[in-house]
Amino acid sequence: MSENQGPISFFKNHWQGYKEFWGERFSFLDNYSKIIYSEKPLPHWDSSVVEEFIASDPVHGPTLKTAREAAQFGMVGAAVGAITTAGYAWKWSKSPHGAALSFAFGAAVGGTFGIEVANHWYQLYRLDTMASQVKFFEWLQKRA
Repeated sequence: MSENQGPISFFKNHWQGYKEFWGERFSFLDNYSKIIYSEKPLPHWDSSVVEEFIASDPVHGPTLKTAREAAQFGMVGAAVGAITTAGYAWKWSKSPHGAALSFAFGAAVGGTFGIEVANHWYQLYRLDTMASQVKFFEWLQKRA
């Protein structure tokens, strides 16, 4: 240790430990770091570009297609949950802020339930959906 550096302060030492602790638990986010912190932004893409990737990649394409189909379960679950909980809240209380809060809560719970149903329906626990998404973004960058 050089003489210019003093001892590390108590708070700085704990902050470094905190960052290491959570860094280990969220290390899977490093897969996305090259996409999030890239020098040039990703080009605009839509569903036709995704379909082109699905057709061109025999390994990660079907996994990405399955993940996209599973996301529709979540959207339907969120819509059903939001509308039904807001409807019940409005029916019984006639409170606009209560209906708005129950709409948001119903969307969150319904969307989560929809994703869980899709997880079992499509058996997503057997697939590496994150790897297929990263491959899609890499393909998109190479294509640009």
